[in-house]
Amino acid sequence: MGQVATDNTDKVKIAVFDFDDTSIEGSSPTRLVRRLIAERRITPLTSAKIALWGIAYKWHLPQNEAWVRGQVFTAFEGRSKEEVDRYLTSFYDECIAKRFRPKADEAMRKAAEEGCEVIVVSASFEPIVLRAMEGHPFQYQISTRMKVAEDGTYTREVDGKPIEGEQKLVALKHWCDGRFGDGGWVLEYAYGDHHSDEPLLAAANHPFAVSPNTGLSHIAKRRSWPILDWSIDVPKS
Repeated sequence: MGQVATDNTDKVKIAVFDFDDTSIEGSSPTRLVRRLIAERRITPLTSAKIALWGIAYKWHLPQNEAWVRGQVFTAFEGRSKEEVDRYLTSFYDECIAKRFRPKADEAMRKAAEEGCEVIVVSASFEPIVLRAMEGHPFQYQISTRMKVAEDGTYTREVDGKPIEGEQKLVALKHWCDGRFGDGGWVLEYAYGDHHSDEPLLAAANHPFAVSPNTGLSHIAKRRSWPILDWSIDVPKS
């Protein structure tokens, strides 16, 4: 474990990894929605709303990140946190675990060997990322958490803000300041795939664009950031 810095040369080093399309092949929320549709856990109208949101997102139009997560959680509203967390854990085991990229594991291990605290910062739902943390070399995670009502059931509201875009850096700073002290840590490495990850990558001493989308590819080339190809072929079974 890193220690709180006592001077400018003794800061805790942080290595941060995005989850979807960076640490794993593909998007866990997208695959979750597909599963919920197949199981008829969300209505056709809700499915259409999410699809339209996705189209707008691809066109880089301003979107309400909390709203779309609330639409997904219509499938779980009113169900106990324990039940839903079990479902999302099972979803990870069955649909996402095989998609974790070996090169992400390798980079995480290397950062840890260098003395970095390894953190995944993700827009995905917290139970999914917590499950991934059990089998992969990152010690901490900051991800999107949904509100739980007083009776222990999930609501459709995000607890705080979705960990998306600029909010990733905001949430990381808040978490690290609380744990290591303001000025007691340095963002040594950052890995992301999407143009919305630019603020997080720009704050790192060593930023990496991982199998980037078109927007981040252009940004990385302009800023002379290394571009990594971590893509894998995922077994269909």
